[in-house]
Amino acid sequence: MALLGVDLGGTKLALALFSDDGTILKIRSVPLEEREGADVGILINEQISEMLHYAENTGNRIASVGISVPGISHTARGTVWAPNIKGWEDFPLLAEVSIVTGIIPVTIDSDRACYILGEVWKGNAHGCRDAIFLAVGTGIGAGILINGEVLRGSHDIAGAIGWMALDRPFKQEYTGCGCFEYHASGAGLGKVARDILKGVPDQFTSRDVFDAYNKRDPIAMEVIRQCVEFWGMAAANLVSLFNPEKIIFGGGVFGPAIPLIPAIREEAVKWAQPVSINQVTFEASGLSGDAGVIGAGYLALKKLV
Repeated sequence: MALLGVDLGGTKLALALFSDDGTILKIRSVPLEEREGADVGILINEQISEMLHYAENTGNRIASVGISVPGISHTARGTVWAPNIKGWEDFPLLAEVSIVTGIIPVTIDSDRACYILGEVWKGNAHGCRDAIFLAVGTGIGAGILINGEVLRGSHDIAGAIGWMALDRPFKQEYTGCGCFEYHASGAGLGKVARDILKGVPDQFTSRDVFDAYNKRDPIAMEVIRQCVEFWGMAAANLVSLFNPEKIIFGGGVFGPAIPLIPAIREEAVKWAQPVSINQVTFEASGLSGDAGVIGAGYLALKKLV
């Protein structure tokens, strides 16, 4: 028996074939290349079909499929809202992939849920019952594990902490992505640099900020200082609300921001509930960017047990 994990991101699609003990048998990644709407669904089906054929030809029958999506999975309807993919305001993903999966069960969940599930299965949250994955990439989200179960909320939106209010007064710019995400996401790093230093080109990215930071550029150092404050305040709020065993930092920004985790903890200590902050560890993801696809594989396994 084999499991298929599929991780849809804003710019690429990753797929991995697993044995039932979590051993990766095959993994691949393909860029979305500006696809949108139904064309993204077509790409997903093409890639799933290829993995189904590969599994069959190698004697590994796929028994279950898990899919991680960058947004909200409406479980009851089988549809997905993914703001970074044009035309995916309510995309019928379950019906779409069922064209190629047939009777194989398919489970769809948010990327933030899959991140923490991946860490529980094969990463740094293994053995935890209360842990949080703070994902900082193009956007920001949190996968929240409470008493061994992913917290989803009444409409599957729990963990959308990019909208956490960490500054005032309210600015109109927060409407589309939220205060926290505006200031401290991968996209936010470039925005903040442009706000501080007028004339920075629109294509100035988080990578550019970190490159400049490593060269001790004063503007980049100020941008990163502000981000550390936001990441620390957000982590403190999560600690105070949920009293987790671990907060795990991942996503594309962590990455280059891993060396900042001690400074983030130092900031969090200022704000957090004083007992619980001393009961939690701050760690980088143990899955080197594969938490989403590994979590999707674990989704597939959980469907069978």
